[in-house]
Amino acid sequence: MENPDSSLPLSIKKENVTPITSKIAELNESRSELLGRVQSLKQDLQSWRSKLDTQVKVYRDELSELKKTLNVEVDQLRAEFQDLRTTLQQQQEDVTASLRNLGLQDASDVKHAPSQETKIEKIVKEEQVVVPEEDNSSKVAET
Repeated sequence: MENPDSSLPLSIKKENVTPITSKIAELNESRSELLGRVQSLKQDLQSWRSKLDTQVKVYRDELSELKKTLNVEVDQLRAEFQDLRTTLQQQQEDVTASLRNLGLQDASDVKHAPSQETKIEKIVKEEQVVVPEEDNSSKVAET
């Protein structure tokens, strides 16, 4: 079989070769541009990753510091609450001792001495009785 291009005149063959050569040159140029853009994008991506890694490290360090600070503050609060608890217990003991000195007992001692509870109730009832009598006398004076 004979090549189809061989039957064409030489001038037609040259015309066909010229557009192909220019197309190849265009494609090579386009390929070079695309490769350059891909390289540029790769560099941008590496730069972005590096910046992101740096930022993540900074945030982790900050979080670590905040966690340490928070733990220190929590420990301080625990110590303060323990001090408050101790102070309140001491004050409660002081009040209990004062009540004992006055002849009264706190609620935990009342369980063992029901007569004290009765004394306290009598005092409270007497105070309630006194108040209405005063109110009645003032009402009588008004009328």
